[in-house]
Amino acid sequence: MPAAKIPPLALICGDDEFAVKKRAKEIYQTWCEELGGMDHEIIDASVSNSGDVKTVLDKLHAALNTLPFFGSGKVVWLRDCNFFGEERAASSKAVTEMLERLMKYLASFSWQTVRLLISAGKVDKRKTFFKTLDKIGTVESFVALSADDKDWAERVEMAARTAVRERQKEISEEALAELVARVGPNARQLETEIEKLSLFVGDKKKIEFSDVARICSQNKTAKAFALGDALGDRDLPRLLKRLDEELWEAKFDKDKSEIGLLYGLISKIRAMLLLKEMLREGWVKQTPNHPYDFQLFKSQLERVPKDKLPADKKFNPLALNPYVLYKALPQVKKYSQSELVRAMDLLLRCNRRLVGSGLDEALVLQQALAQIVAT
Repeated sequence: MPAAKIPPLALICGDDEFAVKKRAKEIYQTWCEELGGMDHEIIDASVSNSGDVKTVLDKLHAALNTLPFFGSGKVVWLRDCNFFGEERAASSKAVTEMLERLMKYLASFSWQTVRLLISAGKVDKRKTFFKTLDKIGTVESFVALSADDKDWAERVEMAARTAVRERQKEISEEALAELVARVGPNARQLETEIEKLSLFVGDKKKIEFSDVARICSQNKTAKAFALGDALGDRDLPRLLKRLDEELWEAKFDKDKSEIGLLYGLISKIRAMLLLKEMLREGWVKQTPNHPYDFQLFKSQLERVPKDKLPADKKFNPLALNPYVLYKALPQVKKYSQSELVRAMDLLLRCNRRLVGSGLDEALVLQQALAQIVAT
């Protein structure tokens, strides 16, 4: 919704911090330009306890009741609220009562010369204040992208194209595919990397693969993809290097483990096996003229006869993230069917050794991967 058409009371919220801040800033700037004057106020609403909440709400009341001296109206931005969700400061009875009083006040407030913008993180939609804001104003929610979202790659790709166009640049399909792989489902990093690329290429109109490879960083999710991609590419030196990096990070990251890395590699081989079968059946085809066109590949997946696929999601390729299959498409020709079956067997044996033996985990993984790639 264009900022000019938004009601005078707006809540912009969600766990996608980058999108929330970007949208809130856009609305604030548009409202300020529309109303003119210099009376607009920004109130920092990031708090640590109920006492801080009272201070913030007192400032808000004062701002709403101070008439504008210049211009036709006034904008008040309650920025970065962190007491609308499940945070510690939001859970106290005192804060709940303060918010209920605030909602009653806002419901009867005259909005002729004042506009209130509230930006916040994740909001508890079950609570009265959210329902009231949704009723008397407008609410826009932004959910952060996740690797579990089937369409995350498509959404990142679309956002990347838009950001590149905004900078009067173009990007090759190969460069776009590499950028998506490096950034993963991270909107903030995507914006940062595209800004870096735009500055790096200078007067050059088009961003190429070599530009992305030279200066773009990889985030945590993309690094996890990189391990599987090295296995898919059958590149043993790169594979062992990536494995060492992942094992090192696992020492400091409680969310990572040797077993977790192994399961990721098993998923990669399973995806390649399923994709190889789809190629054999003619349901999908490699497109040499458009090897980096994710949308073209997705359109092929949509035409796969679903009645010919197994009901068990573990063996149904369409249950996989489309981007995982897309990344595996040029890699399946590097392995025969029998090699992929053997790779799966080696990884399952590796699983038993990791769980049931006292052997060094890194050595067990290295041996299994060396056997797969060197077959």
